[in-house]
Amino acid sequence: MLKGIRYPLTSLFLLIALFLLFPSRLSAQIKYTIKGVIKDSVSGETLIRASVKILEQDKATSTNTYGFYSISTGAGDYTLQLSYIGYRTVLRKVSVQGNQNLSFELAPDKQLKEVVVSSRASNEQITRPQMGLDKLNMEGVKNIPVLLGERDILKTIQLLPGIKSAGEGNSGFYVRGGSSDQNLILLDEANVYNASHLLGFFSTFNSDAIKDVSVYKGGMPAQYGGRLASVVDITMNEGNRKEYTAEGGVGLIASRLKVEGPIKNGKGSFMLGGRRTYADLFLKLSSDTALSKTVLYFYDFNAKANYKLNENNTIYISGYFGKDQLGLNKSFYFNWGNSTATFRWNHLFSDKIFSNTSLIYSDYDYAIENLSEGSDFRVTSIIRDWNLKQDYQYFASSSHTLRFGINASHHKIRPGEISSSSSSDVNNKVITSRQGTEWAMYISDEWKPSNSLSLNYGLRASSFALFGPGTIKKYDGNGSTVSSKEYKKGEIATSYFYLEPRFAASLKLSGNSSVKASLTRNTQNLHLLSNSTASLPTDTWVMSSRNIKPEIADQVSVGYYKNFFKDNFEFSSELYYKKMENQIDYKNAANLRGNEDVESELLFGKGRAYGVELFLKKRYGKYNGWLGYTLSRTERSFDGIDEGNYFPAKQDRTHDVSLVNIYNLSKRWTLSATFVYNTGNAVTYPSGKYQLDGHTEYYYSERNGYRLPDYHRLDFGATLNGRSNKRYKSSWTFSVYNLYNRKNAYIVEFKDNPDDLKRTQAVQTSLFGIIPSVTWNFKY
Repeated sequence: MLKGIRYPLTSLFLLIALFLLFPSRLSAQIKYTIKGVIKDSVSGETLIRASVKILEQDKATSTNTYGFYSISTGAGDYTLQLSYIGYRTVLRKVSVQGNQNLSFELAPDKQLKEVVVSSRASNEQITRPQMGLDKLNMEGVKNIPVLLGERDILKTIQLLPGIKSAGEGNSGFYVRGGSSDQNLILLDEANVYNASHLLGFFSTFNSDAIKDVSVYKGGMPAQYGGRLASVVDITMNEGNRKEYTAEGGVGLIASRLKVEGPIKNGKGSFMLGGRRTYADLFLKLSSDTALSKTVLYFYDFNAKANYKLNENNTIYISGYFGKDQLGLNKSFYFNWGNSTATFRWNHLFSDKIFSNTSLIYSDYDYAIENLSEGSDFRVTSIIRDWNLKQDYQYFASSSHTLRFGINASHHKIRPGEISSSSSSDVNNKVITSRQGTEWAMYISDEWKPSNSLSLNYGLRASSFALFGPGTIKKYDGNGSTVSSKEYKKGEIATSYFYLEPRFAASLKLSGNSSVKASLTRNTQNLHLLSNSTASLPTDTWVMSSRNIKPEIADQVSVGYYKNFFKDNFEFSSELYYKKMENQIDYKNAANLRGNEDVESELLFGKGRAYGVELFLKKRYGKYNGWLGYTLSRTERSFDGIDEGNYFPAKQDRTHDVSLVNIYNLSKRWTLSATFVYNTGNAVTYPSGKYQLDGHTEYYYSERNGYRLPDYHRLDFGATLNGRSNKRYKSSWTFSVYNLYNRKNAYIVEFKDNPDDLKRTQAVQTSLFGIIPSVTWNFKY
C-alpha cells in the first residue's frame, strides 16, 4: 500500500512546492541577499526569533532556531534594525551591491524589564499568522513561585489559558481537551515520553539548562506531527562562547549546577548541567528503620556542545539522562528514567537555503522489583526510538519562507517482562515486543501577500507501519479473538496513511490589532493506556495496530489580538472547536498492565472539545504579569459507556483562571504571587451499594457524572539579589506554596460509616497544605 504511493506522493510535493513559490517568481528581479547570525554579546548564545528589518522598505524577517536569518532586497543603501526583547535595539547602515554575510551581537538592556512569558517581538502576535502559540522567557520563569521552590517550565505553562494541570503539584498537563499522552514534548528534537520526576512533582527539565520553550496549543506548523493536542518544543542552552561560567542553586530538597564555556577560541561552546534531590539523605537520619532504609530521589544531567567547522557548517551534540529511584525497606524498589541524544548538522547550501540534519535517539524505561522472599520478581518495560530528520528552510523572498523536509522514526515497545528467581512462586513472562515505523513528509509556506495579510499553509503526509515478529490478533467488540496471525521479522502486519493539511491566516486591522483563523489536522500512532486518576510511570504505551486505529483530531479556531498603550499591554481571545476520532478508553475493571491481550480490554470512540481562551498581559515596567481565563468543555462518546452518550472526560473543567503578578520592588527585591482557580475534575462516584458475602459493593451508573470540589490556591515568592559584583552574582529565593493552606481534594473515596454501616461517608485525601521553601542561587 505505502510503496504504491511513493512516487505519486513525491511528485505531489514537488508540484506543491512550485505552486507555493509561483507568486514570488512572477515578480522576480535582480535582488541580493543579506544573511548572518545574531548572538548575545555577553555569552555568544544565538538568539531565536530576533527581528531583522529593512526600515526603508518595511521588510522584516526573524532568526530561526539557530539564530540564522536571510533577507533579500535590491541594490541600494538601507538601514537594518535589529531587535530582540530584553536587548538594546541596533541600527546599522548597509550598502547593498551584492550578497552579504552580516552577523551581529546584541547587548542585554539592563534598564528594560523583560517580558514575563513571551520572548517574541512586541508585535509578533499581531502580524504572524500562527495561532495558539506561547513562548516562555526563561528569565521570567525564575520569578514565578512553584512547589518546593524549584523553577519548573511545565508548571509555568499550566498557568496559560487552554493548558490545565493534571493534578495537585503535578507536572503533567492537558491542552484543549486532549489527554496527557496527546502532548508532543521535545528536548532538542528528542521525544520525551515521561516528563516528570517524583511521580509528577518535578518536571524532567532543569531550567538552568533551557534556552527557549515554544508551546503550540493549536494550528501546529507542518513540521510537527505525531500528537493531537499540543507541541512543547524545548531547546537547551548552547553554552557561553566567550568565557567560562558556573551557576547553580541549593534548595531544601534539591541542588543544581551548570558549567559552560568556549571551545577553541570561540569556534564552539559547551554546557553541562546536573541536578539531584536529597530527601533520601535526610531519611537515613531517622530512628525509624522503615524510613531510614527508604530510597527516594532523582537526578538528571544535561549536556550540549557545538562547533563551527566553517562559515557554512556547524555541528551540535546534545543529550539528557535522568533517573528516579524509589525503594521501601528492602521490600519494594522502583526506578524509571529518560535518555535522549541528538546529533545535528547545520549546512548552508546558499544564502537562501538553510539545512538541518538530525539523528535522534530517545529511550524511556522502568523497572519494578518485589524483594519479598519467596515471591520476588522484577518487571521491566521500555520504549525506544531512533529518528532521522531532514529539514530545509528556503528564504525565497521577503514575503515567502518555504519549509519542507522528511522524517523517519523507528519505534520499539517492550510492554513488560517479568523475571524471578528459582525460589519465587512468580512465573517468568515476556510480553511480545512491538516494532513500527513512522514516515512523514511536509511542506509549508509563510507568505505575506500584503502588509495587512499573512498566510501560513502547508501539508503533512504521514504513514505508519506495524511490523513483526510476533502474533497479531484481531478482536471483536466484546474483546473476543476473531483472528490470529504470526508475522515474521520485518513483515508488515498493518499500515496507515494520512494527509494532514495545515492553514493559518492573519489579517491586520487598524489600531495595532488583528484577527486570525486556523485549520489543522493531526494524527497519532502511539497511545498511552491508563485507568488511574493520574498518569503514572508504569502506564503502558502501545502502537496503532489492527485493532487500534490512529487517533485523528481536526481543530478549527478563530481569534482576535490587540496590543495597546505602546505595546505595553497585550490581549488575545481564541475560540476553538476540536473533533477527535478513534479515541481510546477501557472497559470497567480492565487490566492494562502485564496483559498480553490488553487490546481486548479497550473501547474506541470519539471526542469533542470546545472553548474560549482570554489572555491579558502587561509586558513591561516595575509591575508585570498576566490574567488568563478558559471556558471550555471536553467530552467523549463510546458505545460501551453510558449507552453511547457523550460524557465529560476526566480532564473536563468548565472554568479555569490564573493570575500571575511580578513586582520589581527595588534593584534587589522582586516580589511575585500567583493565584489559580478551576472547576473540579469530572469523576465517577457510586450511585448505590449492596452487600455481597458480608462485603460492601458499590454500583456505578454513569461515567464521570460528578465533580471534585473546586480547586484554588495562592502562592507567594520573593527574590533577593545579592550586591552586584562583576565576577560573582547570587540571590535568595523565598516561596510559599498554598499560602492560605487550602486543603484541595486529590482523591475522594467512599467507605461505610463505621458508626452506621448503612450509611456511606466520603473521605477526602489532600496532598499539600502550606509549604515554605528557600533556595540560594549563584553564578560565577
